[in-house]
Amino acid sequence: MKQSVSAPPRRTRGIVLVGLAVLGLAGVAFVVRRPLMMSAPRCMAGRWHGCFDTENGVLLMALVGLPLAGLVVWVLARRRGGTTSAWRMSLAEVGIVYGTVPFVWVTMMPGSGAGIVPGRVSLVPLRDLVTMGPVGIVGNLLVFAALGFFAPMRFAALASVPRILALGAGCSLLVEILQYVLRLDRVSSVDDVLVNTAGAALAALASRRWWRTPASRQISGRDRQ
Repeated sequence: MKQSVSAPPRRTRGIVLVGLAVLGLAGVAFVVRRPLMMSAPRCMAGRWHGCFDTENGVLLMALVGLPLAGLVVWVLARRRGGTTSAWRMSLAEVGIVYGTVPFVWVTMMPGSGAGIVPGRVSLVPLRDLVTMGPVGIVGNLLVFAALGFFAPMRFAALASVPRILALGAGCSLLVEILQYVLRLDRVSSVDDVLVNTAGAALAALASRRWWRTPASRQISGRDRQ
């Protein structure tokens, strides 16, 4: 009886969360609709220049590809039996990839002096936060937010805040090193690492109730059997 009583509220919460996520995404798309539409003609024509080498173009294609990402989640979940655990695992796997690759792609875009300007490093903490501005800070928070949100849902070994902090810091540090080594005309800043790591940790805390545990791993294994 307790399960039948508690199931509807949980289902309702899930529907509400999905609805809020959709509304939030629609709100973001509405706010940035004009910059996105500037890249639409080139992206729809399949042109690389002006689409995949611009932030607006990458964001536009990421939004356009959301239905395909949802289809991949559905296929993976169905192949795993369609259980709650299967849906959660499938969503986490697709979310990690789809929510991280576009942001990393943007951070690795070369500047106008790529290959000519030597690599630049900023190692003084908090100095670059002032020049980032609100958009830059939000963007850096989002770079590894999907990784921080979904990784503990998929891997029980990562279901702790310190491990997500280490994962976010390691991934961000790798990106900054590549920017420097490849001479992409970008500044490899310690503040980028700090903000990227903070974004991953905050996103992980937001998904804490759905983290995968050793017990849930055993249950999903029995479901596949």
